[in-house]
Amino acid sequence: MRKSSFPPVVAADTRLLILGSLPGEASLQAGQYYAHPRNQFWRLMAAVTGSTLPMLDYPQRLAALQAHGVGLWDVVADAQRRGSLDADIREARYNPLLELLAELPALRAVAFNGKTAGRAQAQLAGCGVELLVLPSSSPALTTAFDKKLEEWQQLVRYIS
Repeated sequence: MRKSSFPPVVAADTRLLILGSLPGEASLQAGQYYAHPRNQFWRLMAAVTGSTLPMLDYPQRLAALQAHGVGLWDVVADAQRRGSLDADIREARYNPLLELLAELPALRAVAFNGKTAGRAQAQLAGCGVELLVLPSSSPALTTAFDKKLEEWQQLVRYIS
């Protein structure tokens, strides 16, 4: 089944862009980034931003991220994939990341949510912003939350 990413959530003052790979089944069904209840993205970003993101409804979560200068998008525009695992992505067509970055004058860093998304780091090399590959917030990566958070804390310097 062919699956597609969501539109980017960015603004002119976005300082940090977080790129996932491709939304999973729960996210696609809900029409929301990181909708799987065991995905740790909203908890990680709550800790990084010092906010109550998991307690907010989805539009408020996005608004809170944007208030911190954080944008969201995905590396993959669309692909064939059964289920939600990144390892099952086939026939991927990629989003025009460099074009988006050119539209974000305040951008200071791009963080890749997981190794699959992080493979796009090469196409952004030399783009003038810091590139970070973080441990995936997905429940498929069984690393403990605290260990993931240690790495995600690097984002604090781009949002404050």
